[in-house]
Amino acid sequence: MQLFIGIMSGTSLDGIDVVLCSFEENACQLLATHFAPYPAALKLELLALHQNSNNELETATLMDNRLATMYANAVRQLLDSVQTSAKKITAIGCHGQTIRHRPELGYTLQIGNSALLAELTDITVISGFRSRDIAAGGQGAPLVPAFHKAVFASDEANRAIVNIGGIANITYLASTGAVLGFDSGPGNMLLDAWTKQNIGKDYDADGAWAATGVVLDILLFNMLAEPYFELPPPKSTGRDLFNDSWLKQHLLYPHLRPQDVAHTLTALTAHSIHNALNNCGKVDEVYLCGGGAHNSLLKNSLQTLLGNTKVATTDDLGVSVNWVEAAAFAWLAKQTLTNKPSNLPSVTGAKGLRILGAIYPK
Repeated sequence: MQLFIGIMSGTSLDGIDVVLCSFEENACQLLATHFAPYPAALKLELLALHQNSNNELETATLMDNRLATMYANAVRQLLDSVQTSAKKITAIGCHGQTIRHRPELGYTLQIGNSALLAELTDITVISGFRSRDIAAGGQGAPLVPAFHKAVFASDEANRAIVNIGGIANITYLASTGAVLGFDSGPGNMLLDAWTKQNIGKDYDADGAWAATGVVLDILLFNMLAEPYFELPPPKSTGRDLFNDSWLKQHLLYPHLRPQDVAHTLTALTAHSIHNALNNCGKVDEVYLCGGGAHNSLLKNSLQTLLGNTKVATTDDLGVSVNWVEAAAFAWLAKQTLTNKPSNLPSVTGAKGLRILGAIYPK
């Protein structure tokens, strides 16, 4: 049995998800998991790297090395938790930390020095998964729909897998036909930033604070008028669009209560997901994953919009909501080493199937 490690540090900038996996046919078995939170100061430094700044090349390169060291420490803690040697691991699949994603300009940038990570762990590392797809004319994201297809597809039901991280993305797995996948818009990112700014917490646990407010219909209407929402797939987005500046340009009304804005941001995520699902086709079942799957206000809002459509979590499909994306990058590493394509042109818009990732041997 081959063992793979997946590392994911996403747009939410909350920390590092690490999983130890094995794959048998169409099943993913999670053998161990570990989460390493980002210190508050590091998160601010990463946020700053999303903007042009003085000496940003050196700053980003030094951060590249720091992240690799953090990834390596997280891998060691994961392996120690199950008393497993690095020698038993076939490879690490590492997404890296996205600091720029501009497929319309032909580039994407994820940092986390893979050569250093291989050196520190003595494990083969595969990374840079997005770049090959972009080189082939694709968006380079989302990449997890291929994994969703491999482990979550059904011959009997039209399923949608909705990952609600910093950005929300959708995989539509029709019982027959091509897979669709794209970023629907902001997930937790805007709400997390607003929560931190107003009540000093990193996120609104269970949507409890937002639930004390009401939806501001005019604000919601204006935010949903963002042209990105009307773009047809393939499409992807991130902090380059949905950021503090984007939010501020909508908060021009006097006397807005912070909790009402929070509730409206939750509604924005729910409505943009709902609208995106409506454009996919018939949806029988929706399975949520990512941090947003823990937000009861968001989950209930989405269920209300979807009516009788089943809304559950990927826990019901055998992979815990917290670890789906990290597991996906372990699977992507396996695909790379076996010379199998792992992009879906119907999702990213690439010219064809491509083998993704760069290999850094141990």
